[in-house]
Amino acid sequence: MHYQGLLLFVPVLLISVIAHEYAHGYAALKQGDTTALMLGRLTWNPIKHIDPFMTVILPLALFYMTNGQMVLGGAKPVPVNPRNYRNFKRGDIIVSLAGVFVNFLLALAAVVVFVLVGLIARAATSAESALGVVQAMMFMAVRLNLLLLAFNLIPIPPLDGSHVMKYLLPPSWSLRYQQFGRYGIIVLVLLLYFGGDLLRAWLRPAMAFESMLFRLVQPFALPTLGQWVN
Repeated sequence: MHYQGLLLFVPVLLISVIAHEYAHGYAALKQGDTTALMLGRLTWNPIKHIDPFMTVILPLALFYMTNGQMVLGGAKPVPVNPRNYRNFKRGDIIVSLAGVFVNFLLALAAVVVFVLVGLIARAATSAESALGVVQAMMFMAVRLNLLLLAFNLIPIPPLDGSHVMKYLLPPSWSLRYQQFGRYGIIVLVLLLYFGGDLLRAWLRPAMAFESMLFRLVQPFALPTLGQWVN
C-alpha cells in the first residue's frame, strides 16, 4: 500500500471497526441487554469508538512493519452484560459472532460496489480517475474486513472466537480457558510482534478467499486502481 493509499485506508478502517462494534451492541440489544444503548455506544459517532491503541497505534505499527501488506485494527469494545441476555449461551454466541458477520457482509458489499464502479466507468470514461479512488477503497475494504473476520475468530480471549471456543470445551477446561483470559492481551501482543508465521497461517484462508473474489472481479478493475494499491 502506497502512503497516499493510507489516506484512503483510514476511513475504510474506521467504518469497518465501528460497524463491527456497533453490531455487537445491536445484537446485545436484540438479546435483551441495553448496556451499550444506555452508555451511548450504540452510535456511529467515531469519537465514541476510537481506541488509542487498537484504532491508531496498532494499524500504524503494522503498516510500517509489513509495508502496508497486513494492517489490522479495532475499536473500543462495546460494553455488554451477558447476564441480561434472555438465553445466556445463545445470546453470548450471537453477540460475539455479530461483529465478524458484519465484517463478512461489508466485504461482500465492497465487492459489489467494486463491480458497479467498474461498469459505471465504462459508461462515463471522463470520471475514471475519480472512480478509481472509490474502487481502491473497495479493494481495501474487502481485504480489511476479511482480515478482521479471521483475526477476531482467533480463540484467544478476549477476541470473539474465544466466546465460542469456551462452549466447545469440557466444563473444567472451559473454566481454565476463561481464567487464562486475563493474559489474553499479552498473548495477542506477543503474537502480533513475534508470531508472524503463525498469524499468517491463520489468516491464509481469508487471504485465499480474497484472492478468489478479486480473480472474479478482475475484468471490472480500472487502470487507475494500481495508482492507489499494490
